Amino acid sequence: MERGELFSQDNPFSVLEEWMAAAAKTEINDPNAMALATVDNDGLPNVRIVLLKQLDDDGIVFFTNYNSAKGRELDTNRKAAFVIHWKSLGRQVRGRGRVERVTDEVSDAYYQTRALDSRLGAWASDQTQPLEDRATLMEKVEAARQRFGDSPPRPPHWGGFRLTPNEMEFWADGAFRLHDRFRWSRASAEKDWQIKRLYP
Repeated sequence: MERGELFSQDNPFSVLEEWMAAAAKTEINDPNAMALATVDNDGLPNVRIVLLKQLDDDGIVFFTNYNSAKGRELDTNRKAAFVIHWKSLGRQVRGRGRVERVTDEVSDAYYQTRALDSRLGAWASDQTQPLEDRATLMEKVEAARQRFGDSPPRPPHWGGFRLTPNEMEFWADGAFRLHDRFRWSRASAEKDWQIKRLYP
């Protein structure tokens, strides 16, 4: 099957890595931003933007507050979907699959790369919970600063998730809506990828 240069890799994670590298040169802000969709216990979907922070053949990794709505939904349902759209490139990637928490070591390592105020903010924010006013949040940040100084440890309620897709779809803009669209799919993480061209 002829796929063209944009879709030439057999491993979809390699395609995603190449597209993200291209986006890093053209997107003004956050070329790693992705919309992450989860569902609550009633099956009602939620979607929000998170940042894709790590990518390997086991999946894509992002970090959040485990007690947030997304964290609770991911822990409960263990499935999610994502989409990344780069308008500057005219490309889109979407996928879905199973989700699990990363190891404490992976979360610890990433946490230490964050700016100090972001690390303190992870302690201060009861993410998704009602907040009376911004002053209350800033007071909690300062309380964390007084408690931990310049070396806050990673909060136990904050860390990473890895989404391991069983399906990924790559879309590239074409003239007159005649786009190029390919889907990589597999029955499980242990199986080989199957590649199909799709109608746009």
